[in-house]
Amino acid sequence: MAAPLEGIRVLDLTQGVAGPFATKHFSDYGAEVIKVERPGQGDMARRLGPFPDDRPHLERSGMFLTLNTGKRSVTLDLKTATGQQILRRLAEDADIVVESFRPGTLERLGLGPDVLREVNPRASLVRVSNFGQTGPYRDFNADDMLMYAMGGVLAVTAGEGREPVKIGLYAPLFLAGNVVSAFVMGAFFGARRRGIGERADLSIHEILASSMDRGGTNLVSYGYSGALYFEPRQPQRSSALPAGVYPCLDGYIHILCQLQWWSRFCQLIERPDLVNDDHLAPNLLDINYAPEVDAIFFPWLLQRTKQEAMEAGQAVGLPIAAINTMQDVLNDPQLNARGFFVDVEHPAAGAVRLPGVPLRMSGTPGELRRAPLLGEHTFEILTERLGYDPADVARLEQQGVI
Repeated sequence: MAAPLEGIRVLDLTQGVAGPFATKHFSDYGAEVIKVERPGQGDMARRLGPFPDDRPHLERSGMFLTLNTGKRSVTLDLKTATGQQILRRLAEDADIVVESFRPGTLERLGLGPDVLREVNPRASLVRVSNFGQTGPYRDFNADDMLMYAMGGVLAVTAGEGREPVKIGLYAPLFLAGNVVSAFVMGAFFGARRRGIGERADLSIHEILASSMDRGGTNLVSYGYSGALYFEPRQPQRSSALPAGVYPCLDGYIHILCQLQWWSRFCQLIERPDLVNDDHLAPNLLDINYAPEVDAIFFPWLLQRTKQEAMEAGQAVGLPIAAINTMQDVLNDPQLNARGFFVDVEHPAAGAVRLPGVPLRMSGTPGELRRAPLLGEHTFEILTERLGYDPADVARLEQQGVI
């Protein structure tokens, strides 16, 4: 069965998180993605980990193995004239070139927009950078922490009068990768319609500022009305009581309640006598009554696991969710019933369990394939695609070009 993007060729000049996550979506759905890496070092994500037994290894980074499924790895020293020549030849039959170098680098490597138009006028060039190819911040360094800060997200992740607290891991970079993949697809179809490659300049800073993920919502609100949609404040329950995070037998659950759902809550905890209680029922929006509601709720919760509490809540129409650990997520009955996780065998890392493709299509499904070894496909692509003689490839390796 053909994959949906079969026949599309992507030249992947990205590294780290955002760019590789974008191009991963293409390889998972059948496109040929040729990933160019530095000889002997590879993508920086190969050194990010996590690593089994906490022992760094270029072929065993969980981050790299996840972000580069199904790609083909070619090693090239792009600082050499021969490496740049090979890069241009690889671009000759690409449909899309995606790069995440510091602005100006691609031009110095001999494959800027003008050169790409000469060697392959139908190829689209998608450029992913921290702040875009122009502007006063163009050359600024950044990481996910800085992107959180400048995109407006850190401004809302704090209690009243306290310093902001960063959300864990690389969320803004993964968010950017998803957005980039959508625009890459748009660039491809735009180029096919016009007969000439598109030029896309994507700024991670702008992606976060335009996102509805926390900071973006505030930005739109402030730009429209001069008022913030959300301001840091002391922790408090939203909606009616009970609401928020509660402990249970093996962890925590989150519950959201509305006034009209009070009878459902009473049904949940088997207290029908409280439905029309003159003391509590009229005061469920008053935070001062929280201790009394908690005193009723806690005994019920502390006799149940979070999974039991969630299922019981859902059964009476209350949105209760188990707050899952990573072990819980891996063992989640819903995800496993749908076959979401995929076990992939890797020659260096062994069996790796990875999150599967999120979009399921009946006629043209995606497929999760293992990430490449560093330079695994260099010989094959140079000889079969570009016509190099095996002896020439051996000389290039001796010279450090590949």
